[in-house]
Amino acid sequence: MTPRAATPTRRRARKAPAAGASTTTTYREALREAHREAMRRDPRVFLMGEDVGRYGGAFAVSLGLLEEFGEDRVRDTPLSESAFTGAGIGAALGGLRPIVEIMTVNFSLLALDQVLNNAATLRHMSGGQLSVPLVIRMTTGAGRQLAAQHSHSLEGWYAHIPGLRVLAPATLEDARGMLWPALQDPDPVVVFEHGSLYNLAGHLPAEPVTVDIEKAAVRRAGTDVTLVAFGGTVGKSLTAAESLAAQGISAEVIDLRVLRPLDDATILESVGRTHRLVVVDEAWRSGSLAGEVSARVAEQAFFELDAPPERVCSVEVPVPYAQHLEEAALPQVSGIVAAARRAVGEGG
Repeated sequence: MTPRAATPTRRRARKAPAAGASTTTTYREALREAHREAMRRDPRVFLMGEDVGRYGGAFAVSLGLLEEFGEDRVRDTPLSESAFTGAGIGAALGGLRPIVEIMTVNFSLLALDQVLNNAATLRHMSGGQLSVPLVIRMTTGAGRQLAAQHSHSLEGWYAHIPGLRVLAPATLEDARGMLWPALQDPDPVVVFEHGSLYNLAGHLPAEPVTVDIEKAAVRRAGTDVTLVAFGGTVGKSLTAAESLAAQGISAEVIDLRVLRPLDDATILESVGRTHRLVVVDEAWRSGSLAGEVSARVAEQAFFELDAPPERVCSVEVPVPYAQHLEEAALPQVSGIVAAARRAVGEGG
């Protein structure tokens, strides 16, 4: 069983703040509140997965929900990703709005048959007669010394599959606001939560927030180079942009947020201003989402580019356990800065 790696001690769920107030919260708590809001708004919504009930979830996202909503709507499942993902698909076909939590993206491969061959295809194979309004949440990414079987970034695999919408919330606002619109989608939605973000803290309004699950977001404006990132690489890219600014280079940071369908327009608009592109992706370089973004820019905006696109990806090895090796294998701020400097240098 995966330990609650991001949660050092057992805690009670916080009480919801008063309406109209602003509250200090974490990414984990924002996700929890999103579940609470959705379950209160729609009795068809329920959560199922390994240890989501009495234990409160492997990363404490569902802590306290069992006590509030009961075992019918917060369901602990056997250790079989294929079985409980399939059950979620069946529940969605039956008119419910299930949220399926898979502990890590690595374990989701045991349910890939259900996701790819069933959830993503049933609308098309039924001639539009069947909808699968299912949300699948899973933790992704490295940086926490959990070794290879708990640390890979496979978002690009899922973004490859027609019939899915793929989301990667990187901010508190998106963690809180993406779940409800995802539940309104008549087709399956996969949500990737980077494990390094669960302790991210900040301020959010107490009332529900509305988030666009169609478009990328410009997190920092710039004029010299576009940094495209998602999930756990957004924070590193923003830090890199600060470092670049101190060196006289203005970097624009785009948070993809929606990995399928990709928002080409926002990316191309930015590259049209900066004329240089760096894509940061924690996945392996070969066959990566970074490669897809780079290819689309080359196809659609080749003559806007003043330098070849740069990609900052993980070293192509299973994610190491040792901290110094894990850090060496993953994209880091220094590598993003170096790629941006190369892009600006290539452009003269």
